[in-house]
Order: sequence, then C-alpha cells, then structure tokens
Amino acid sequence: MMADEWQKGACILCYINCGIEVQTEGSRITKVRGDKENQRSHGYLCQKAQRIPYYTETSERLTSPLRRRPDGGYDEIDWPTAMGEIAGKLTKIRDDHGPRALAFYGGGGQGNHMGGGYGVSVMRAMGSTAYYSSLSQEKTGDFWVNGLLFGAQNCHTAEAIEEADLVVFLGANPWMAHGFRRARKELNALKKDAARKMIVIDPRRTETADMADLFLQVRPGGDAYLLGAILALLVQRNLVDTAFLEAHTDGFGTVRDAFMRAPVDDWIEGSGVAVDDIDTAVAMIADAKAMSVRAELGIQQSKNSTLNSYLEKLLFLLTGNFGREGTNGLHSWLQPLWANSRGAQSAVTEMNEIAGLYPPNRFPAEILSDHPERLRAVFVDSSNPANTGSDSAKFEAALKALDLLVVVDVAMTETARLADYVLPASSQYEKWEFTLFQFEFPTNYFHLRAPLLPPLPGTKPEPQIYTEMAAALGILPPESALDNLREVAATDKGAFMSAFGTLLKTNSKYAPLAPVLLTLTLGQTLSDGASGAAALLPGCLRVAKEHPAAVARAIGGKADDPALGVALFDRIIDSRSGTPFTVHEVEDVFGFIRHPDQKIRLAIPELLDWLLELDPASDSADPKYPFILFAGQRRSFNANQIMRAPAWRKSDPDGGLAIHPDDLDALGGTDGGWVTVETRRGQLTARAQADDRQRRGSVALPHGYGMDVAEANGARVVAGPRINTLTDSADCDPIAATPHHKTVAAALRRSSNEEVVAAEDQSRRVQAVVAAS
Repeated sequence: MMADEWQKGACILCYINCGIEVQTEGSRITKVRGDKENQRSHGYLCQKAQRIPYYTETSERLTSPLRRRPDGGYDEIDWPTAMGEIAGKLTKIRDDHGPRALAFYGGGGQGNHMGGGYGVSVMRAMGSTAYYSSLSQEKTGDFWVNGLLFGAQNCHTAEAIEEADLVVFLGANPWMAHGFRRARKELNALKKDAARKMIVIDPRRTETADMADLFLQVRPGGDAYLLGAILALLVQRNLVDTAFLEAHTDGFGTVRDAFMRAPVDDWIEGSGVAVDDIDTAVAMIADAKAMSVRAELGIQQSKNSTLNSYLEKLLFLLTGNFGREGTNGLHSWLQPLWANSRGAQSAVTEMNEIAGLYPPNRFPAEILSDHPERLRAVFVDSSNPANTGSDSAKFEAALKALDLLVVVDVAMTETARLADYVLPASSQYEKWEFTLFQFEFPTNYFHLRAPLLPPLPGTKPEPQIYTEMAAALGILPPESALDNLREVAATDKGAFMSAFGTLLKTNSKYAPLAPVLLTLTLGQTLSDGASGAAALLPGCLRVAKEHPAAVARAIGGKADDPALGVALFDRIIDSRSGTPFTVHEVEDVFGFIRHPDQKIRLAIPELLDWLLELDPASDSADPKYPFILFAGQRRSFNANQIMRAPAWRKSDPDGGLAIHPDDLDALGGTDGGWVTVETRRGQLTARAQADDRQRRGSVALPHGYGMDVAEANGARVVAGPRINTLTDSADCDPIAATPHHKTVAAALRRSSNEEVVAAEDQSRRVQAVVAAS
C-alpha cells in the first residue's frame, strides 16, 4: 500500500460510524478525511475523528496470550496452550456447576460488533444464556417499553431530523454527542430555516440549546414531571391526533383517563420549568406538521429512566407524529443488535432478561453470592467493566472472585489486569469489521469495513479466536460435514444455505454455533481474509425475504428475484464505502409493528401507575449530598474506553468538573483549582471548570477517563477522573436496573492541601506521558 493512497473505512468513536478515508504508514494511520462516497455521511467528519491516529499509536498493545501467575504477574504463553487450558477450565466449571455458571460480557463497542456474535455463539453452545453489555447499562428500559408498545423489544424507533419542522431533543446534546448523521450540519440547517423549530430539554444549557427556539432547563431528575405535564396539557386541551389514535393504536382511553387525573401544577413545580415555557412547548408541539423526538442517555440514565422512555414515546404517538415523513418511526434490521426476550430470569438475583441481555448493574451480585448457580466463569470481550460498571470497587471485587476470567482485548485494560487469561485481539483497523447500528428509516445502511493496517504480530481477530476456542472445546461438527458445506459454498451460496440449514435442523446442538460454522465453511470462499463476514449471509436472506421491495430499491434488483438476498450479501462484501440495504416507503413503518393487528398498545398500566404516584415533595435533595452529579458528560475530546492514549485530547486533559461559577464561589473554590466530590460510594478530586451553562446545584464529569497509563519509569498513573468510583449500583431503575448515572447525589468541598498536592502530581505525571508520546 502506497503511503499517499487513501483507503476507505469508518470512524469508531461514536455509533454513527461516519465514513472515512485514511492514509497509512506501516502500522500507523497518518491522515484522516471524510469519505465523500459514503452514501450515509457524504464526507462529513467531526473534530474527534481527526484524532483517530492516536488509537493506533498506543504503546500498550498486547502481542501474546497471557496467563496469570500465583503472584499476580503474567507469563506469555502460546495460542494453543492458552486455548487448551481455557477450554479445559471452562468445561470443568460447566460440568461441575452447570451452564448458568458461565457468562459473556461485552462483544464490541462503538466500532466493532463482528466478534461479539462469535463469542456469544460459543457460550450459547456451552449452554450459557447470560449476556451483559453496554447496551444493557444504557438502553434496556427503552427496549422494554418498545416491546410492550410495538410487540417486540427489538422494534426500535428512528427519527427523521432532516425532514421535521419541529425537533425535540430530550437529554441529548448532538452538537457534542452526534447521535444522527451529519449532526452539526443538520443542526445548523435547522437553526437557519425560519419554518423549522427546535426544543431542547436538558438541565444544562448545552451547545445544542444555544441553537434552540425554546430551551426548557429542567431540574435534574425532573424529566418525568416535565414530560408528564406536557402530555397532560396536550390531552386535557384535546390537542391529540384522534384520527391517528383510532386508526393505529389501542388503549388510548386508559392513557387519557390517567392524564385527565394528573396533578399538572405539582408536576410543573417538580420539573423546575416555568409554566409559560411549558405552555409555549405545548403550543409548538400542537402546531407542528411533522415533529421528530430524539432522546438520549440524559433521560435514559436519569431518575425514572424507564418511565421517561415511555413518556418520550407517548409524546410523538399521542400527537400522531409517527409513520409520516419528518416524524418518528421504526426501522429495518440487517441483523438485530439485540433480541426479543421471552421471560428468562436469573436464578441468583431474579433479574428478568430484557432484549436478550442482563444488566451490568446486577453483574457483581451474580458473582458475590453463595447461590449454587452464581457466575463463576466469564469472557469479557472488547469491554472494560472494571472502569465502566457502576461502583468500581464492587466490580473489581466481583471480577477477582471468579473462578475463571478471560479477557479478549487489544490492550492491558483495568479489567485485563484482573484476568486469569488475556487474549490479544487485532485492532479495529487491522481486521474486517462492522457495527450493527442500523437505526435509520426510510433508507437504512450497512458498512462492512476492510482492514486498513496489517495486524500486529501475535494478535488475532475475534472471529478466529472464538472459532479456535470452539475447536478446543470439542463442540464443532466432524470435519467431513464441514468439507461438504465448503464444496457447495464455493459454487452456489443459495444451495449452501439450504444445506447449512439442514445441518442445523438435524443437529440442533450446532445451531448456537452458526456464526462459527459459517466462517469455517462459506467464509473460506471469501477473498482477502473476509471469512468473518460470512455470518452476514443469513441476515441478508432474511431481510430480502421480509422486505423484498425495499431491498430491491436499495441495490437495484428485482423484488421477485430468488437470489435477491445473495445479491445483497455480495453488494455488502464488495462495497468499501458501505451500502443501503433497504429503502422503504414511509407507510411501511406500520409493517414493523409486531402485534398481530399491527396496532400500537399505548397503555402500560405499571408505568401509568408509576407516573401518577410521582411526588415532587419526596424528591428533595439529601442535605448531606445537596448537588446532583451528571456522571458521564460528552465533551469535545472524550469518547469510549478504546482511546487509551491521553495525548489524543486537544483540550480538557484532566477531565474537569463543570460547575456553575456561583456554586464554585460559594465553595471558596477557583476556576482551575481543585474540588473534592463525595458520594455515598466514594470520593475523588477533580479540577474545577467554571461553567455558567450548568444549572445551579448540578455538576458534571466526563466519561472516557480514569484509565491508567504507563510512565517512562514503568510506573502507572491514572489519567483523569475514574467516575464509577462515585456511582452506586443500587441507585438504579426498578425495571431495567439501568444506573442513574445522570442524577448522582453528591457533596462538594474545596480540596485539602494534601488532596491538591496529590491531584497536581497526578496531572503533572499524565502530562509528562503526553509530552513523551
């Protein structure tokens, strides 16, 4: 590859995954620009993507499997030894304690989902059904609501920001966090168009709020009161879409009765928003021809999180802003990112599975128990729960208590340092990769990415790791059966899938291993090492069968072509800038509803009861912890845990505590000085950032910090705040166990001299690492 040649890929720093082009030199990315041929992002790139080269330049890459010694150190071992020992221990734990003793955690982040399906498939083949991920730390309350409204938990709502004449942002700051394609460009277009309006609801006057026609600065944790009041006023003033409700929903009478009884004045007081502003919002919503609502973690990890998700959906459903151009809707899937659960429950915590997932908030309790079916062996893949799970100390204790912890990752993370075995993965730009963030309607896209860099010696892509693990476990079919499938796959993919289906039907024990078996058979016929992409063929065939007209529009085929699904698969394999896989008509939205009559079930009794039982008087702050901490704010240069090199940040190197200047003055603190944050779980010292965007009484710390990095002398130093030392897994949603990271009760004080000395030393050491990189 010539150094000045541009190669196509995608950004891995948020789930929009904008198309990029890069230049490389050896094992380094040297330049990044937007890919104008990407039909989804059209060359758009934000400031974070320009720093992607730092992802490839970390000095802490793993290059050999590691095995923990009794003294806590690690020895390098070869791959066959690692696979054999792990397989033996995993099998013994399963045989001694049953399959419920096994679990899988992670499976990818913002840019890598290919390997997760393989890891889950191996654990499923071993009998395990316990799966934990970042999705179930953030979104499962939303999925639970969707399941009841639309008939399946993987019915997922989409927005139509570009076509809407009113956009409502709930707990979302797309100027910083994006969340939809070309976010800053679309926000600017929205602001400049006098015929279009924007409402922003957030405790902080965000950068997006600066552009809004109406900003509702809700009290932290007061979202349910505000949304409830807006909905009640819409119902009581008869500003709902009666024709839509009669044609497409069931249960409006129950919902109407609840809102007619609502204590609106109390809810308005509880929201902290002026009544005139709420009246303005109601009028804007009622006047909108096409409203689209965009919600994010600001309400999904806040107090009343599952209830918030329900009220968010009711906002666009009661007003008929669903299934029309410019409104919310549902979208297709090539391959669903999560499942539709059917009643599975943990034997230890009695936590219900949602969307095929269990919540990380319950993970430590699943281990730190004397229950005979407690978790004993866990694979952690592309995830760092020692840092990202609520209550870091409890997570560390749980991970240390496991009989077997295997970590698959590119670097020696905080979680990897607790593992019994660490397996080195190739980085996201050294292998074939994709994500399953297919959230758009009416046109939905899929991007299979080719490697941009040579793999680091000693590393392997995750599909290969889990395929070799399946072989070591002795759970694969006979080689003769695989040879027969390879022979068919080489000539006819359609005939191959028929033969493959026969194998799984006649030998059901192999069904969970479908991705592994596909890579061992069909995958061997794909060029350039793309074997892991073979797992996409079943999804291509399914979506072509379910939505033939939409697939035909997307790829230029014919809806009645029996080879349409294969043609879609071939298009995905060959398209380096990604490709549309469905192009729907707007009215197709209602076909995604999974209730037999394709009507939306508006009434969720337990959530309506929850809403009517809200009491603003009981929500007053604890005098011991009078501040509300937003733990996990998105800023210009923070992302997820994959960006371990602190040099990638152009600003905010210490991950400062955003605090209103008046609150900082009251503490006797100074901008740039040090403040100690205390919660019920722990404390840390942070550099103060005076920020008049903050609501009085609220403060914020960014996510993506708290990773320890190596100094020149071999010592290690933590870069920025490790925020989950402050959070409490018990402070969570009662249905989904989603942590209330955005409403953490906290106390602040000016740091002591000793704390200041320690914090300044930590900051200085981190900056020395940056200077030396």
